[in-house]
Amino acid sequence: MNIGIDIGGSHIGIGVVNEDGMIVEKVEKRIMSQEKKNIKKTLETYIAERILELENKYKISKIGMCCPGTILNNIIKKSVNLGIKDYDLAGEISKKINKKIKIRNDCECALIAENKYGCLKNYNRAVFLTLGTGIGGAVIINNQLLDTGNVHGCEFGHMIIEKNGLQCNCGNKGCFEKYGSMKAFKDNLRKALGVDEKTRGQDLIEIIRKDGENKKIKNIIEEYIDNLSIGISNIVNIFEPEVIGIGGSFVFYSDILLEKLKQNIIDKDYLFNPREEINIVTAILGNDAGIIGSANRDVSN
Repeated sequence: MNIGIDIGGSHIGIGVVNEDGMIVEKVEKRIMSQEKKNIKKTLETYIAERILELENKYKISKIGMCCPGTILNNIIKKSVNLGIKDYDLAGEISKKINKKIKIRNDCECALIAENKYGCLKNYNRAVFLTLGTGIGGAVIINNQLLDTGNVHGCEFGHMIIEKNGLQCNCGNKGCFEKYGSMKAFKDNLRKALGVDEKTRGQDLIEIIRKDGENKKIKNIIEEYIDNLSIGISNIVNIFEPEVIGIGGSFVFYSDILLEKLKQNIIDKDYLFNPREEINIVTAILGNDAGIIGSANRDVSN
């Protein structure tokens, strides 16, 4: 068995994955604002402790990790939503557990998992987006990851969709992820509803389902869908994939957002090549795709 570790901008998921790509045990943690002030200690301590606990229960062969941002030579060169750069997280944790760890971009790992086991296994050309704290992206062409050289590329979250728009953590203004990420959606919902970050995503889902006709909620959803439609349409116009896969916490809201998203893209005529429908699917592996992909032998070798 292998261990897969998925680090997001506000979440850590760690799972033991068997040879069939199934998670047999998983532990998770939300990263709160206070913990981000000492993010390196938070990551190193929590991950090392959980790995040692899991190694006491299972025979672990390899450990893989994934993280948003640019990964080069097993180093996190830049992860803007975690506020870290030139950071050897894998090396620091390896010292604590005395075992090598391979790290890779999170969206690439999620795409690998979905292409092998999930929603993209029947397609040759696909774009995969992870919608969470930010927006990650990866592309497969003829079942191969798009080769972007020494750095990850496919930073769809940092396409500028609004001139002089909201300030992004990357330093630019108007980036797609400031409007189309699930963090943007949930933060706007919390603000409209007058609640703070302690109100979890599941709580927000329940509020939407119970009070979906609330004008404030409807306005937030409509604005979010349109912003997300613009970014996805740009990507489709460039790559013309057979399918767009969406992972991250968007999956939990798919019954609320997915059909609205597809219909809005068609109704607004955002696509250069018109069509009557657009093929957008959500990750079958849900928010676990990063864990499964990072634990995959092809990634952790």
